Amino acid sequence: MSSEGVASVERALTILDVFTDRDRSLTLTEISKRAGFYKSTTLRLAESLEKFGYLRRLEDGAYRLGPKPLFLGALYQKHFSTADFVPQLMRRMSEELREGISFFVRDEDRRVCLHRVESPRAIRDAIHEGDAFPLNNGASGHVLLAFSGLSGGKYDQIRERYYAMSVGERDPETTAVAAPVFAVQQRLVGALSVSGPKYRLDEKALEDIVPTLQKYAAELTHLFGGAWPDLGQASKRSHG
Repeated sequence: MSSEGVASVERALTILDVFTDRDRSLTLTEISKRAGFYKSTTLRLAESLEKFGYLRRLEDGAYRLGPKPLFLGALYQKHFSTADFVPQLMRRMSEELREGISFFVRDEDRRVCLHRVESPRAIRDAIHEGDAFPLNNGASGHVLLAFSGLSGGKYDQIRERYYAMSVGERDPETTAVAAPVFAVQQRLVGALSVSGPKYRLDEKALEDIVPTLQKYAAELTHLFGGAWPDLGQASKRSHG
């Protein structure tokens, strides 16, 4: 495909990206402003997207998403498996941090390790896929509770910061830090966790890991179809 053709595809996808869950429909002018295109360019691309079912033009001239994205979303969900991409991301994360990485999901009043990548170091904490722990201790448990709507100062802070730490809670010799992972419509799907021995991962070390943890949690959220927040703005609100 020529560079001009690639640019046209990217512009068409940009038009689809301007729609949010708050928009039932958008006028041509609104789409043009959000996408940053001339109205003539937007109209030409919108007509092509309408032809293939990605947009639908209403009687008043506004546009809404067509049925094709729903069809593609259904195909994606039909063939979706966390094993296809979560462990690969966790392996990259473990190579960067050189610690154990776990992905926990909630199962009623427990948290279950769905995926696990061991630390490459000789001394490490012991967690295995299928292990189940209480929700009320451990960083991943705190994250799952906080983003399931549990109230209280500790959980409010976790929702504000988008991570939780635990020092010696599940085991007196281990520590962990975890961040939430979301899917479509910000549905909580799990918690991504970094854990290891306390002598190596003290509170300062855990704090240093947070930006990398959140980077991978954001990437995983996007793979699940969710949206990661602007934590720069959240940090300003917190400090304010």
